[in-house]
Amino acid sequence: MAASEATGPDRAAGTDDECDECYDVIVLGGGPTGENVAERVHAAGLSAVLVESELLGGECSYWACMPSKALLRPVTARSEARRVPGLAEAVGGPLDPPAVLAHRDAFASYWKDDGQVRWLDSVGVDLVRGHGRLAGPRRVTVDGGRTLTARHAVAVCTGSRPMLPGIPGLAEAKPWVSRDATSAQTVPGRLVIVGGGVVGVEMATAWRALGSSVTLLVRGDGLLPRMEPFAGHLVAESLAEAGVFLRTGVEVREVRREAPGGPVTVVLDGGEEGEIVADELLIATGRAPRTDDLGLETVGLAPGSWLDVDDSCRVKAVDDGWLYGVGDVNHRALLTHQGKYQARIAGAAIAARARGVPLLETDRWGAHSATADTDAVPQVVFSDPEAAAVGLSAAEAERAGYRIRVVDQDLGAVAGASLYAEGYRGRARIVVDLSREVLLGATFVGPGVGELLHSATVAVAGEVPVERLWHAVPAYPTISEVWLRLLEAYRGD
Repeated sequence: MAASEATGPDRAAGTDDECDECYDVIVLGGGPTGENVAERVHAAGLSAVLVESELLGGECSYWACMPSKALLRPVTARSEARRVPGLAEAVGGPLDPPAVLAHRDAFASYWKDDGQVRWLDSVGVDLVRGHGRLAGPRRVTVDGGRTLTARHAVAVCTGSRPMLPGIPGLAEAKPWVSRDATSAQTVPGRLVIVGGGVVGVEMATAWRALGSSVTLLVRGDGLLPRMEPFAGHLVAESLAEAGVFLRTGVEVREVRREAPGGPVTVVLDGGEEGEIVADELLIATGRAPRTDDLGLETVGLAPGSWLDVDDSCRVKAVDDGWLYGVGDVNHRALLTHQGKYQARIAGAAIAARARGVPLLETDRWGAHSATADTDAVPQVVFSDPEAAAVGLSAAEAERAGYRIRVVDQDLGAVAGASLYAEGYRGRARIVVDLSREVLLGATFVGPGVGELLHSATVAVAGEVPVERLWHAVPAYPTISEVWLRLLEAYRGD
């Protein structure tokens, strides 16, 4: 890989005699991204400290990825089993909500971080409990007192938080946000969800299966707007069949809750007029960076802003290149696995700069460049059916100026899908760059397709020529045989 960035040894903030607690690297935020930055730089021979005010392990471990998927797995397993002859009769009943919630609690480690603390200690990274704030270049104060100093870098890995829109009465009504939806201990009788993205779709799937009457309100004309349109259409059909009331083209004008814990009234404006009364209201309409109380103003940045970074995750607007923004805070790709990927890239870059490596590999797909953030982001929506995509959609590719060809296939027509479940419904699409004959993106919708995605990710990130993919033989009879059908269609066979 060609090297493209000249560098030299990082300038230290001062000698160890000038500070009580000096580390090579300070990491703010102990979620998966921060943990990976700290572990990577320590593995490269640098000392590291991680500062965390909540549970070590972060949003993903306790309020997002793990608990939400623990809620959803019984839903999809039952749905798929009901379409297998000889098994359908045995799983005809409802889910057991207390058992599902207990399963979720276990995967959230009962909201205790003992295991993560032991892991961090085992890799040789120090932990400081408390709220960390920047206090000028390379300095961090914890809870306004203790001061830490970084010789080489400070990495901001504080993630993002749900953002509440400015709807009259909403804040006073104390709605659910994603944390509440994934950690609730009882099933609400009536649940209104605002937002048709990943959180809205997944929580509608889970809570409807657990017994809630769910209404899903969407301002736009469909679900999962960042994916190919057919993904949202197929998921919407399935949610409707499950009994979810989906209303598109509507906006919430006002929210009222007369008493804490009492019913909440949602007043609509646009589309159908009216009011909806529910026991809980979940707002899933977007996220904001957790940077509002980090002392960004002490280094010339605006509090509460997303951090603009280069491809090595180094903040562009800070002199001397010591500040990094890794994970959600940089707004490149708000996904746990992308944050961990960025952590690997940033950790390598921090270590290389600390060693004074003369040239860093910051060109496309280089060791110090998070190229996948723009070219090969994978995502799975764990709905029923699942939706999985990587790279560019057809519309995104066209907007980027590529000359493309789109190939679609019916997933249900593949032998492996027929064996997987009777009446299997799904669809697959690849987007091909005609100039280079490589894949720019792929999308799959159907039961179990999340496990198909990594093959597509390898093809997109590796820029594998279509003519070479023709020699990647899918095992028979698996759902992966859709790759053969897609390539046959592309070749005109």
